[in-house]
Amino acid sequence: MSEQDPIEIAARALQRRDRSRRDVAERLARAGIDEEARNDALEALERVGYVDDDRFAGSRAEALANRGYGDEWIRHDLGEHGVNGEAVAEAIAALVPEAERARALVERLGRTAKTGAQLARKGFSEDALQAALGIETEY
Repeated sequence: MSEQDPIEIAARALQRRDRSRRDVAERLARAGIDEEARNDALEALERVGYVDDDRFAGSRAEALANRGYGDEWIRHDLGEHGVNGEAVAEAIAALVPEAERARALVERLGRTAKTGAQLARKGFSEDALQAALGIETEY
């Protein structure tokens, strides 16, 4: 029986969509690739640009924002994929500001308590929701 090629396994995992380094590492581990071979493969894939957590973070953040998610949800999701804090912050900073995204969703869905609750569940901040729903706060 021939040994599995970690680069080939990773390339198949990356065929349909970008993945984080952690996601590819987990895929290789599930395939039974030992740690040293996984690390060698991941380093090679990073050198040639097939694995790039910054790119993954940017595209994943944009996709989630386009699907109506707020910054907190996006931050959590990227963390679950093993993306480091700096890459997460840069990806979120590159998005249309959260308050603007919230306003656009409220315009589309209606200025109701139900919409506010839905956006809160999708990770929008209280400040973004207040601005989008036209709620004034007293400090």
